[in-house]
Amino acid sequence: MDIIGQFPLFYFPEYGSAWMMGMTGTIHILASHTSVGAAMLFAYLSYKAYKENRTDLYPYMKKYGMFLLIFSYVIGSITGPGIWYTATAASPRGISALIHNFVWVWATEWVFFVFEVIGVFVLVYFIDKIDKKTHLKLTFSFAMASVGTLALIIGIISFMMWPGTQEYYTTGSASDAFFGINTFPHMFLRIGFMIMLSGVIGLIISSAMKKDNLELSRELTKKMGYISMLGGFLVLFFFMWYMGTLPDNAHAVFNITKADVIQSRIILTIVFSIYFLVAIVKPQFISTPLAGVMVFVILIAGIWPGEKLRESMRKPYVAGQYIYSNQIISRDVPGKGIKSELPIIAQKGLLQVNPFVPENLKVITEENKHEAGKLLARMACSNCHSLEKTGKYRPLKDRLAGMDKEAIKSILYAIGAGGMPYMPTLKLPENETDAIAQYLASMKY
Repeated sequence: MDIIGQFPLFYFPEYGSAWMMGMTGTIHILASHTSVGAAMLFAYLSYKAYKENRTDLYPYMKKYGMFLLIFSYVIGSITGPGIWYTATAASPRGISALIHNFVWVWATEWVFFVFEVIGVFVLVYFIDKIDKKTHLKLTFSFAMASVGTLALIIGIISFMMWPGTQEYYTTGSASDAFFGINTFPHMFLRIGFMIMLSGVIGLIISSAMKKDNLELSRELTKKMGYISMLGGFLVLFFFMWYMGTLPDNAHAVFNITKADVIQSRIILTIVFSIYFLVAIVKPQFISTPLAGVMVFVILIAGIWPGEKLRESMRKPYVAGQYIYSNQIISRDVPGKGIKSELPIIAQKGLLQVNPFVPENLKVITEENKHEAGKLLARMACSNCHSLEKTGKYRPLKDRLAGMDKEAIKSILYAIGAGGMPYMPTLKLPENETDAIAQYLASMKY
């Protein structure tokens, strides 16, 4: 019997698997981006301290470094494997594709990461035990390792959105996959955000120093305001370049929520511009509680919507524009010896070719039709949508409200014909289409 290389279905009721990855990933991004931004900030402050003989800057760097150890390297190290666990459960073929394409790139990234972890300990604990020039060299090497980690990861993440070149499908080459048209704009966009985030976090540290050294606290608060403003400008500039390098399906998704996205980004830009200007003009107004609140604002109103948008724009794919979010391979990749699974699914049906479907559901009957439709909906839809009436993440209730079985079938036919560029073009046999439609209609959305 013909089968496809599927894995067991991971289904998280009401929220969906993607929501779980998103929450873990958002926290990880805040921690990891802070570490890279701080590494660049440390290089700047260390250079300034060395050139101007500013020994008063070292206590600030030490306090920032201690915060970094807990916030970035502990929380980041916990949430990093958390992403691996959730992504492997929810999208095993997506993770498999990344490993098979970038195993040596990832290994190299781990070398840089180990250097980072050791480096931050050395910088913090030896800051007043080694000479300034040696500390400067260590700081710059730490910054280069951090940026190197970023560059390697961005190449991998960019492949998830859009492969390097069309030649990749023929060659299967890691370099063709890595150097995509949006790799560098994506990297510079992230660098801008990391610079801004280093300043936002830096404002917490500088505002907490008022009791120890009010003059230095105000000076550093101003500097963090300028650094944050610079980073924010870079984000806006490179975001426009980045958007111009995305595939058509990404723009199709973006256009659906374009007005809301632009409005929320404008509000966020105004709020943080005012915050940074206050830090520059009236540094005494920046308090530690306010600085802490602004970090949560950027997490909830900045990173979370931004990551959701990026994940959404990648649809219907999860990696390389050849693996759908529902784990089905949608095109041939001769360079990797991969063949599209769409023809065999259209011919045999998803229940017949998935090795983990129970035997009693392999063939649809009147008795098992409801159960088969439920399983098919979960296999085909649940990686992007929640199916329950109380669903929270892209709930189907919002899209199928008031529709009967025939109306739902017409939508499934349109999807199977490729009429929705942000949905997987998945054509199923008539009996499976009918079973899904009957199950969804029975939910009475």
